[in-house]
Amino acid sequence: MALAIQCRDLRKRYPSRPAPVDAVDGLDLEVQEGECFGLLGPNGAGKTTTIEILEGLLRQTSGEVEILGRRWGEDDVALRQRLGISLQETRLAEKLTVLETITLFRSFYGRGQAPESVLDRVELTEKAHAYVGKLSGGQRQRLAVACALVGDPDLLFLDEPTTGLDPQSRRQLWDILRGFRAQGRTIMLTTHYMDEAERLCDRVAVVDHGRVIALGTPTELVARIGGDHLIEFALNDSMSIEETALRELPAVVSVRKQDDSYALAVTAPHVTIPALLEHLRQAGCDLARLTTRHASLEDVFVTLTGRHLREEEAGNS
Repeated sequence: MALAIQCRDLRKRYPSRPAPVDAVDGLDLEVQEGECFGLLGPNGAGKTTTIEILEGLLRQTSGEVEILGRRWGEDDVALRQRLGISLQETRLAEKLTVLETITLFRSFYGRGQAPESVLDRVELTEKAHAYVGKLSGGQRQRLAVACALVGDPDLLFLDEPTTGLDPQSRRQLWDILRGFRAQGRTIMLTTHYMDEAERLCDRVAVVDHGRVIALGTPTELVARIGGDHLIEFALNDSMSIEETALRELPAVVSVRKQDDSYALAVTAPHVTIPALLEHLRQAGCDLARLTTRHASLEDVFVTLTGRHLREEEAGNS
């Protein structure tokens, strides 16, 4: 299958004191045409820097980048005609109406869709004559995506498209992206939301410190931590228990202690839970809480890096 995105040994270094900062540090990536590909990682991991280089908004320090078989600096105008971009924060003219805004963006492209049809696609027809400044946060985000779609792109870049949206608005955007993907088009998105990546993405890359540390389908990555389920529990009165003993319980693959709780990756929770309860009883430990759930992409990240995806949210991506 043809590649929509390919980069080799991608690097971006910023001068700084006392030492330069490597925002992207030797990143290799391939995205096939027709797939939805996700970049995951905490703020500061290099996701936005990477996507801005791929979009042609930022020049890399070194490395090779090909977008739809072309390279930036050779035929940028023709390449931009095939891209749709929705930035992490899109500021639109508040005194224009929704229809005027989408008509303006349509004029930037040689080919494209009728503004009215795009507004219908993102469920903003009723707001066509409303000023942008009067829209809710979810409506503005859908308008930003509409502006990226109106040129009928072959490749759509979305940087944190649903950050700050309510659950209903998030799901509306998911439906829009599924419709775009169903046409055989390509999507690259960054997100902090693991349920979003698991529902939308064919493959994901986990990025940390400017490098890809894991790559595969969501199911493949979750399988790498060894257990399909997580048992999480905490003990009363600041009690603790030996992790070695927990690892010896039946069906336990790995044990992780986090703050005042424990997380067991297991293959058969119905086998592990009775054994765990009996072990705690014999050790004289009282449970404060116990929950079970399916393992997620966030568990993959914590296992790989020891950090949660939403840590460092005050940093820059």
